[in-house]
Amino acid sequence: MARPSQVSQTGIGSTNWVPVDNHLTPFAIGFGVATVGTVNYTVQHTFDDVQDPTVTPVVFPHETVAAQTANADGNYAFPIQAIRLTVNSGTGTARLRLIQAGIRTG
Repeated sequence: MARPSQVSQTGIGSTNWVPVDNHLTPFAIGFGVATVGTVNYTVQHTFDDVQDPTVTPVVFPHETVAAQTANADGNYAFPIQAIRLTVNSGTGTARLRLIQAGIRTG
């Protein structure tokens, strides 16, 4: 991921996965979630290759941005493979915007 990325979800469900570059050093991703309306959401990540159709990713919730109902932000300081946003309940919209920083090493 070279540029800021953004995904959004209206109503219950998950966005597509946003793959990240785990070869950047230092590994650093900042993100923010903006909400409109009534929504409960969780930012999730995986260590699995989401671009391999034979793999079913194991999903982990972000440590602090889980079951949120208002705008929130957070970060990932250690390598992961991909990020997504899941709306757990509500009819509103949650928008995830993320920016990855670092220097490519390989």
